[in-house]
Amino acid sequence: MSGAARYDAAEERWLRGQVRAGEVPVCPRCDVTMTRREIGGGSFGLGYDRHREWLICPRCKRSAIFDLRRGTRT
Repeated sequence: MSGAARYDAAEERWLRGQVRAGEVPVCPRCDVTMTRREIGGGSFGLGYDRHREWLICPRCKRSAIFDLRRGTRT
């Protein structure tokens, strides 16, 4: 068993939908506002420049990371 708590696939889709709609993301388990952190990465100009966001629940410590441009999990 790993130490990192995860959301299931449906919860992650719901979180991405909140962000895409411009809403403040709320943890689907705890119903509290999530902390948002942008994550850069890749190499601009080489075809894999990424713009990711890390959502972290301050209560249950679950998190989700996804690519903002593509709207997918990373």
